[in-house]
Amino acid sequence: MGLLLAFALILSYIESLIPFSFGVPGIKLGLANLSVLICLYLIGCRQALYLTVSKAVICGFLFGSLSVILYSLAGSLLSFLIMAVMAGSGRFHLPVISAAGGVMHNMGQVIVAYLVIRTYGIWYYVPVLILAGLAAGAVNGILAALVMPYLKAVWRKENL
Repeated sequence: MGLLLAFALILSYIESLIPFSFGVPGIKLGLANLSVLICLYLIGCRQALYLTVSKAVICGFLFGSLSVILYSLAGSLLSFLIMAVMAGSGRFHLPVISAAGGVMHNMGQVIVAYLVIRTYGIWYYVPVLILAGLAAGAVNGILAALVMPYLKAVWRKENL
């Protein structure tokens, strides 16, 4: 769990260094979500939830502020919820699960933004954020799917 949290923090830091802007607030690559996906598949749902909360809080303190923590927690928890349900069903592939998680992460942040600023104008961002969440989530899911067979082999070997 410590390694996965460190992996998430490193990916968050790397992502903070990448100049990535489409002119719409809230669009990110979501690289740190790779650690949550890996945890969800290798270790389990409860540990992935702990990782999700820890990642949001620690990354917020390291790279943001209290408001960043609030937005991140809302998005991360909603994302985790949909990914856990979809993964638990066994009917979806990793890129699809991750894409749904990316969309829900953005929706969680939009809901918090609406509650904070109380303007309906925030909802105009939703179509762009859905597309961004689908794209970033799918890319992260593909990356996770590519490394998962190797990680599962190492995991089995270490846990014999």
